[in-house]
Amino acid sequence: MDTELERILGGIGPRLRTLRRDRALTLQAVAATTGISVSTLSRLESGRRRPTLDLLIPLARAYRVALDQLVAAPATGDPRIHLTPVRKSDGSIVLPLTQYPGRVQVFKHILAPREPKLVTHEGYEWLYVLAGELRLILGGHEHTLHPGEVAEFDTREPHWFGPADTNTVEILHLFGPRGDQAVVRAKPTGATLTTTTPPSQPTPH
Repeated sequence: MDTELERILGGIGPRLRTLRRDRALTLQAVAATTGISVSTLSRLESGRRRPTLDLLIPLARAYRVALDQLVAAPATGDPRIHLTPVRKSDGSIVLPLTQYPGRVQVFKHILAPREPKLVTHEGYEWLYVLAGELRLILGGHEHTLHPGEVAEFDTREPHWFGPADTNTVEILHLFGPRGDQAVVRAKPTGATLTTTTPPSQPTPH
């Protein structure tokens, strides 16, 4: 086997294990989502089973990542940016989607459970829930957002957001210069969400 190919294939198992653990998922949970048996998943992660497309494609879907991210294929002139996740000490992951300063910044966050700690700072934030449930504390109000729901607010208001339960939550997070008057698009738990207009930029919480 080609040395480079062997290196790429050898890195897939540990990468699959890291993705699963980062999302706080068990082998049983991934098996239920993908239809791949627990024993096959275990062998893939340990390197005892050679990865194939029919195994990697459902796993990429389950972890909501591009297939390239599982394989770590070498660059081929593709204009797409190869993004590098940043792992925080609390177990959360930040994936910067933009790299230009002074304008709206876009991130994908995988937030791990942690204790709320309200913060304030200059700016404006817009949150879109991709998976899981997001708990948002804004001033004296608390909201729970579900997949597909959105919130936007002025960050000079004391705020905190993170998982609503013991599972991780995945969000698309925009942070930018302070916008106009803050508009909260999330409603308290059980209420209907309204439509939104484009926002501004994010900072760590």
